[in-house]
Amino acid sequence: MSSPLQFQLRFTASMELANSLRADPSCAAHPALRAILQTHHATLKCQFDAFADYVSEAERMGIENYPLYQWTRQTIENPEKKAKYLQSFTLHVNGDEVYDKDVADSLEAGLSKLIDANGIVRVSRYDTNPGNNPQPPARV
Repeated sequence: MSSPLQFQLRFTASMELANSLRADPSCAAHPALRAILQTHHATLKCQFDAFADYVSEAERMGIENYPLYQWTRQTIENPEKKAKYLQSFTLHVNGDEVYDKDVADSLEAGLSKLIDANGIVRVSRYDTNPGNNPQPPARV
C-alpha cells in the first residue's frame, strides 16, 4: 500500500557539475548520475531554469493567472538567490514532479552515494504535506 504522501527529491550540485548538467541534462558527462536517473526513469530540471520558465510563461499567458509570478521574478533577479538556484536540481520520475515513497527512497539511496566526490553536495527530500514545507507568500 502506498503512502498518502508523495515526495520530491532535489539535489545541490557543485557549480562545475551544475553548469555541465544545465548544458546537458542527459548527464552524458556524469555516467554514475546518468545510470541512476535511467534506472528510475528520472529526469532533472535546474530550479533556476524552472523558475525562469514559469516567469516567461506567465508573461506570455498573462501574469494575472500566475499567483507566484512576482515572487518568482524577484527570486530569479536576486543575485544571491540566482546563484543558489543555479545549483539546485529537481528530479521528476516518469514525468511526475512528486512520486511514491518507495520510488523516492530508492532514488535517494542512489543519489546519496554520489555525494562529495561526484559533485553532488546534498540531497533533499520534500513531501506533499503543506505543514512540512515553506508556503508561498500570501501577497507579494
